[in-house]
Amino acid sequence: MTIERVQPEAPPSPERSPALVARGLRRRFGRGTTETEILRGVDLHAEAGEIVTITGRSGSGKTTLLAVLSGFDTPDEGSVTFHGVPAEAVPWSVCAVLPQALGLAEELTCAENVALPLRLGPRPTRAVDVVVSTVLAELGLAALADRYPAELSFGQQQRVALARAVAPRPTVLLVDEPTAHLDADSTEAVLAVLRRVADEGTAVVAVTHDPAVREVADRRLELDGGVLLPV
Repeated sequence: MTIERVQPEAPPSPERSPALVARGLRRRFGRGTTETEILRGVDLHAEAGEIVTITGRSGSGKTTLLAVLSGFDTPDEGSVTFHGVPAEAVPWSVCAVLPQALGLAEELTCAENVALPLRLGPRPTRAVDVVVSTVLAELGLAALADRYPAELSFGQQQRVALARAVAPRPTVLLVDEPTAHLDADSTEAVLAVLRRVADEGTAVVAVTHDPAVREVADRRLELDGGVLLPV
């Protein structure tokens, strides 16, 4: 029997400048004999306009990888840049995140949560309101705009958090299990939004177990043994 060695992701073409580049990411937890290396030299790039999915068994380090890519966590080795700028130095308008811990502001309505990153910039109020109402409608949340997160199901909260992430039209969008708590109709709406923002130039990186999300991907990767491999 011949065993083929699967090579890690090929580096991007030097003629192009990817929106996101991660090189040699290593992340360890514990100390001494209990130390575990979750990421073992992960390389990843994402181009503007593409959806990249990352799959892997539970506990393989997918959420850890997303935290490192977003700058929420610091790798023990390696680097993450967005058009050459280090991850920890970029604003939400460059790298937006849909984490598993949604982080919605409980004292703000759905519409106010979505508007929050927009109001940090120079946009006039009217323009912000149009963007917020449009993206909430896309995700089936128009009727819930004036409700507070505590009044929503977790799936509804998840869609509000996605609306907040895509509203500023970020350069890179990182999403962690974006359809995990959704029914079929809501999943379809989320996938349509991910495809739209990618078609408008955002690089989307999605950690997922959902075959429906993988179906809309332009590239599919798997985190296995601490490295990313093409599927």
